[in-house]
Amino acid sequence: MLSSLVDTTLDFVRTHQEWAIPIVFMLAFCESIALISLLIPATIILWGVGALIGASGLEFWPLWLAAACGAILGDWLSYWLGYYYHEPIARSWPLNRNPDLVPRAYRLFERYGVLAVFFGRFFGPLRAIVPLVAGATMMPQVPFQLANVSSALTWAALVLAPGALGAELLEGVLY
Repeated sequence: MLSSLVDTTLDFVRTHQEWAIPIVFMLAFCESIALISLLIPATIILWGVGALIGASGLEFWPLWLAAACGAILGDWLSYWLGYYYHEPIARSWPLNRNPDLVPRAYRLFERYGVLAVFFGRFFGPLRAIVPLVAGATMMPQVPFQLANVSSALTWAALVLAPGALGAELLEGVLY
């Protein structure tokens, strides 16, 4: 099922390139929002979209900006949810099925603060949990947003560029 979703999405983007920007935005948004990121294989699809950039003539910069904006808004929403609803969210599915996930995120956040927000984006399930915890611990908005924006810009480049550069290098070798 996972590979089918990835293949279907990538085939759609390849065929309907005009939808690439909104799709990349939504994938990055879903990958960054608490709880939803655990259900959608967005990073894998974004790596594939990166490969399409080089192979299908899609432009890197608009897709990078779409991915960064989606990630920024997803983290902001996760922060907001944590800030206003931290107790009920911690007891809800799927967090209640992984009881050590939220305490691990709390420990990470308590130890590293704003750096946890920045680096948390690059570590799997913590990607969307850390902003939720940042909100739940009432981290001030400005430091959170600085870490959120800077990490999203970096993350977007890291998920799209390898495929784009790899496809360009492969094309250069083959032709």
